[in-house]
Amino acid sequence: MPDNNNLTPKIFINKVLAGTATGTIVALIPNAVLSAILNYFADYPAAAIVIRAAVIFQLATPLIMGGIIALQFGFNPAKTMITGGAAFVGSGVIKFDPEMGAYVGAGTGDIINIMITASAAVLLLLWIGEKFGSVSIIALPIVVGIGAGVFGMLIYPYVTQVTVGIGAIINNFTNLQPILMSILIACSFAAIIISPVTTVGIGLAIQLDGISAGAAAMGIAATTIVLVIHSWKVNKSGVTLAIALGGMKLMMPNLFRYPIILLPCLFTAAISAIPVVLFSVSGTPASAGFGLVGLVGPLASLDAGLGVVPLILCWFVVPIIAGFVAQFLFEKILKLYDKHEAFKFLG
Repeated sequence: MPDNNNLTPKIFINKVLAGTATGTIVALIPNAVLSAILNYFADYPAAAIVIRAAVIFQLATPLIMGGIIALQFGFNPAKTMITGGAAFVGSGVIKFDPEMGAYVGAGTGDIINIMITASAAVLLLLWIGEKFGSVSIIALPIVVGIGAGVFGMLIYPYVTQVTVGIGAIINNFTNLQPILMSILIACSFAAIIISPVTTVGIGLAIQLDGISAGAAAMGIAATTIVLVIHSWKVNKSGVTLAIALGGMKLMMPNLFRYPIILLPCLFTAAISAIPVVLFSVSGTPASAGFGLVGLVGPLASLDAGLGVVPLILCWFVVPIIAGFVAQFLFEKILKLYDKHEAFKFLG
C-alpha cells in the first residue's frame, strides 16, 4: 500500500504533473517522430504499417498518462490500470458516432481532462483504500474505472472550452501587424508547450495556417532549444534527449515551481519569430503544434516553398544563438535563476 499520510494538495498536484509530463512523452513521441519521416515513404506497405501502428499507439495516450499518474502514487498494477482506463474513458479520444453506429478514435484526447479524470480516479482509490476487501477486483473497476470515467465524459465538453478559448485568443493575434503577430503567436506556443494544454489540439482547433502556423511551430522550437541548452549539464542525457525529441512537457513540474523558466523561452521565441515573417516560414494546422518534433515544422515549411538555406537559418541558427544569449543574459548577467535548480528534472 502506498504511504499517503503526508499527501498534501501540493504534493498531489506535483505527482499528477510529473505523471502527465512523462506520459505525454511516452505516448506522443513515437507518432511525432515516425510519421513526419515515414510519410515521405507512405506508398511503401512497410512504412504504411508502421505509420498506422504509431497512430494507434498514440490513441492510447490517455491510458498511458493515467497509468503513469497512478504509478506516482505507488498503486498496484490493478489500480494503476483502473486509473488509466478511467482517464481513457473520460479523455474524449474515443467517441460514439450515431450516424456510423460505431465508436471512432482520433487524436490524443484533451490533456487537461485526462489530468482531471485521472485525479478523480486516484482520489477515489485513496478514499476507498481496502474497504471493498475481497471483492475489490470486481468493485473497483466498476466504481472507480467507470465512475471516474463517466465523470470525465460529463465534464469533457466544458473542459475542452478552455483549449478553444485559448485558441481563440491566439487566433486574434493574426489580425495584428505581421511581425508583432508572429512574436505573439510564437511566445504563446512557447509557453503552452510546457503547460498541460496541448499545442497540437490548439493548432488543429483554430486551424492555424500559413505564417501563423509557422510562428506557432517556431515558438515550440524555441522552447525546445532553450530547454536543451539549460538541461545539457543539469540533467541526465536521457532527459535532455527526450526533450530534444519532443518531451518539453517533462518540464511541466518545473514550470509550476519555477515560472521564471518561461523568461528565456519567451525571449528566444520572440527573436526567432522575426525571421518567420522575413522569410515567410509557413506551416499547416497539423504542423503548428509540433515545432522541431520529428522535424514536422521544418518539413512543413520546406513543402511550402522555403529554401534549404533559409530553413537552416530560421529553424536552427537563429533560435540556437538566441537561446545561448538568453541563458547568458538571464542566468549569468541578471542572475534571475540558477539553471541547476530551475531546470533540474523534477519527475
